[in-house]
Amino acid sequence: MTNYPPFPTDGTVAVQDLLVVDYKLLKEGDQEQANILWEAATKWGFCLKNQEAESFVEPMFKMGQETLSLPFEEKMKYWQGNKGASFGYRAAGATYVDVDGSTDASEFINISKDDAMAYPRVVHKVYPETVNAYMKDTVRPFIETCINESRVIMKVFNEKLGLPEGTLLDLHDHTKPCISETRCIKVPAAPKDTKIALGQHTDFGSLSFLANRLGGLQVLISDNEGEQWKYVKPIEGHFICNIGDTLSILSGGILKSCTHRVLPPPGPQAGHERWSLVYFLRPTNDVYLEALVSRSSLIAEAVRNAPDKANAFPEMTAAQWFVKKQSQHRTDKDKGVESLLASGPKNFEGSTY
Repeated sequence: MTNYPPFPTDGTVAVQDLLVVDYKLLKEGDQEQANILWEAATKWGFCLKNQEAESFVEPMFKMGQETLSLPFEEKMKYWQGNKGASFGYRAAGATYVDVDGSTDASEFINISKDDAMAYPRVVHKVYPETVNAYMKDTVRPFIETCINESRVIMKVFNEKLGLPEGTLLDLHDHTKPCISETRCIKVPAAPKDTKIALGQHTDFGSLSFLANRLGGLQVLISDNEGEQWKYVKPIEGHFICNIGDTLSILSGGILKSCTHRVLPPPGPQAGHERWSLVYFLRPTNDVYLEALVSRSSLIAEAVRNAPDKANAFPEMTAAQWFVKKQSQHRTDKDKGVESLLASGPKNFEGSTY
């Protein structure tokens, strides 16, 4: 892709340095890396280096570029709809990003894990030929690699949480139907009077793997100085990883779903299109979302001490949770921005990056 100007390092923007986990060492069982991962996952996310999915990033971006360059009428043949489904095409301006009724600036193509693994058999959705051309050699192996990396990470979380062996892997069984997906996102170059690409939110899955080349992602940091938004600087060859809501729920809030948003890239980077690639790991559809208090004394204690116990028990399955969250705040819903106003400014639609 394009050679972009560097991310500002002159102190003009506030930057949050994320802890860096060496995936190669983590996979080999390195306890120091496991401890770094645990510390990061209980705060605000981490960077993953020496991971194996990097080789698929540029081909995935190429797939996204070819797909999102199609005529609008052609892209809309693969529209995701507005009833809680995610797979397929989503146009810019489809969701509200704040209580003033501002809309997002990003468009993207979502590809189901189930569809990629079963290709050419259709499980959920038919995709443009620009996607199908990359399905076998790029999309599927990218998803498979992210799944394998997530399994290594989940094993660490499982042990640290004191859960019976294999608990988290069973809840995220990639051989069963789920709403895990990969997403390629385009945000146009930002004019001076630009709009937010996506308002503040947490991801509503379990674990997100993000690759981007430009800044713009911000995390909300709480420290002695209060709450502050800080940019996350992209690092070449590193994925940015976030914990999502469902893993936070299952862990009784021990693992933290990171609040983040997307603004135009800072400095001279704002003059360029911003491309991002994400894999969203989500539980299997029939997993009932509740804190695993009966399987871990650590989780049970965390729930007893939780200030907001309601968040630990949504009283629905992972599939139901996803549909509920995905359908919120659509500009093409009957109630429009009233939906956002009713739920509050912190409950924006799930991640776009």
